[in-house]
Amino acid sequence: MVSQLEAFVRALSRLLGWIYTFCWSASFYPQPIDNYRRKATTGLAIDFPTINVLGFVCYTVYTGAFLYSPVVRRQYAARHPLSEEPTVRFNDFAFALHAVILSFLVYTQFWPSIWGFKISRFQRVSKPIAGLFWGSLAAVAVVVCIVLAKSSDGGYEPLTWAWIDVIYALSYVKLVITVVKYVPQAWVNYKRKSTRGWSIVQILLDLTGGVLSLVQLVLDSAFQNDWGGFTGNPIKFLLSNVTIFFDLVFVIQHYILYRDAEDSDKGNPDVYSPLLRSNDVANV
Repeated sequence: MVSQLEAFVRALSRLLGWIYTFCWSASFYPQPIDNYRRKATTGLAIDFPTINVLGFVCYTVYTGAFLYSPVVRRQYAARHPLSEEPTVRFNDFAFALHAVILSFLVYTQFWPSIWGFKISRFQRVSKPIAGLFWGSLAAVAVVVCIVLAKSSDGGYEPLTWAWIDVIYALSYVKLVITVVKYVPQAWVNYKRKSTRGWSIVQILLDLTGGVLSLVQLVLDSAFQNDWGGFTGNPIKFLLSNVTIFFDLVFVIQHYILYRDAEDSDKGNPDVYSPLLRSNDVANV
């Protein structure tokens, strides 16, 4: 009976994992498709894809390390003796790698020399986002230096400063980016009193994925009888909750606050400006 229950929970966890991976992965397509159909990126804050690329690069390294690095896996087992095995799954890594590619694709759509899309003269990477970009890289570099300086064996002893802490640092960079990246877009929607240009389909898929990811983590931790799965994989737990919160904000904006909003872009020369040269767009 126990073995059947174990097999069922494991199968359900894998199923949920691949479903939310599909939802999250699919959520990256509506926005670039919408941009392509409109031949414009207006309505989409350039801060979002810019910082998204860095965030998912960090997440890819994070998930890849927990799946394929013997050093990181050994250090995790030493710090979490009850669970031993990380709650990171292959679908997490597959999603992260796919997200890097699609996020970069959306970022390139702000370059008229590549796509020829209309962009606004206001669509420039903001100073706070640029600061976050370079500050995140600097923070990870500082953690690497601490590991090398504080560890007696170059970061391999798991119970002191170790390489797993660098991986955790990458995960926290991803978390901070996830919290921050939605704010410019929510602000753009508020200022324009419209969500046009910001695909609601991607938000609905993103919301579904966030809920299922959280359910999978609960199942895995409950099955292992060790809620250290949350502390051992904090990025997955926090990302799900942050994603759900902001997706609900966008759902409220689209279906309640601005549902009757007309196309605020029409007739506004600052929004539908003539095509700009690629070097007119501020980039990190």
